[in-house]
Amino acid sequence: MQHNFEGLDRPGGTSRIGLLRPLRARDFRFLWAGMTTSLVGDGIFLVAIAWIAFSLWNTPAALSIVGIAMTMPTIACLLVGGVISDRFDRRRVLFCADLGRGVVVGVLALLATTHVLDFAMLTVLVAAYGVGAAFFTPAFESIVPTIVDPEDLAQANALDQFVRPIALRLIGPALGGWLIALVGVGAAFAIDAVSFAVSAVTVLFLRRSLAVTAPPSSAMAALGDGWRFVRGHVWLWGTLLSAAVAYLAFLGPTETLVPYMVKNVLHGSPSDLGLVFAAGGIGAVGAAVVVGQRGQPRRDITWMYLCWTVATLAVVGYGLAQTIPQLMLACLLFNALEAAGTIMWSTIKQRHVPAGLLGRISSLDWLLSISLLPLSFAITGPVADVIGVRATLVGAGLIGAAATFVALFIPGMRDVEGVYRPLPAAPAPSS
Repeated sequence: MQHNFEGLDRPGGTSRIGLLRPLRARDFRFLWAGMTTSLVGDGIFLVAIAWIAFSLWNTPAALSIVGIAMTMPTIACLLVGGVISDRFDRRRVLFCADLGRGVVVGVLALLATTHVLDFAMLTVLVAAYGVGAAFFTPAFESIVPTIVDPEDLAQANALDQFVRPIALRLIGPALGGWLIALVGVGAAFAIDAVSFAVSAVTVLFLRRSLAVTAPPSSAMAALGDGWRFVRGHVWLWGTLLSAAVAYLAFLGPTETLVPYMVKNVLHGSPSDLGLVFAAGGIGAVGAAVVVGQRGQPRRDITWMYLCWTVATLAVVGYGLAQTIPQLMLACLLFNALEAAGTIMWSTIKQRHVPAGLLGRISSLDWLLSISLLPLSFAITGPVADVIGVRATLVGAGLIGAAATFVALFIPGMRDVEGVYRPLPAAPAPSS
């Protein structure tokens, strides 16, 4: 369905629907449209990559190795991506990242369609894909505050979390499962490649100059500035540290064992896997609507940690599920609470981190949060072989929830609650 956004630029055009207020900004509409298209492709990719990994090597370790191959290059390149996003035009960074990942997925489509893809080729290609993600993520996160009015930041992040699950966990996976079952995995990868091309084109329509004017300095000095800012703020380093431990506990198991459970424990189909992901999308959409209408709570740090703690406890439900509908319910709860916490976290960063540092802080955020993710993927397979898939998921949820909740009580963690540091207004369009 095509929507007409012409009325959104008029005062009051979205006043009654807070979630849509950021769409008054022309550049954000283009960015949002491209992101939405790309996320649908990413949702297709989620199902396709899991299905082809298990088709090439049907063991719990298969998707673990693919996850390691994808995340290691991301981790290695994130700091560079953050520096580049703070020193160069972010439009160009986004365009190159989208174009590069589109080419990689296009090659995957070709190899899968011609039936010459093997597991080694798959790992090499997803590694190249991970490099693109390292440049796209900090550039995207640091662009939003420059093209959206400061008072609309919470709604912009809520809109992102509203669209993301619909596209990534609902429409994309459902479409991916249908494509794989009807046409084949190669067609699914091809559609994802096209979505990256569409996203790259929409970036070209952004008319504001998104380059950040920074004093001349070396890349190492620029990174040092970011590190010093993180070290000086408990809410930053404490959250990043707790996220690293929690992700070590639960992210590897959920990413690799949930698809394995659907295929090998519950004897489901690609469509069933798509439905599980889609249930998570429904939960996240509901959370985004609520936060978008209500805005950021005053005690935002506390609410963020409570949401994340209960979300991680929902991972226990993955291990206890006996049917596909039960697995869908656990996925719905996890994604709803995870999305609510993520909206709060994104807005807190954008309100308390200077604009010239936001790219580097975003890259450090991702780096420290996922630094232990390869280890999580690496140990998931062996642990599941020893104690079983279900016990691994239950233990992952309990450990991750404990690590998250404890961080809330680090001295100084809640010092920024209720503090609002006004950001400068979005810049006027360049002539």
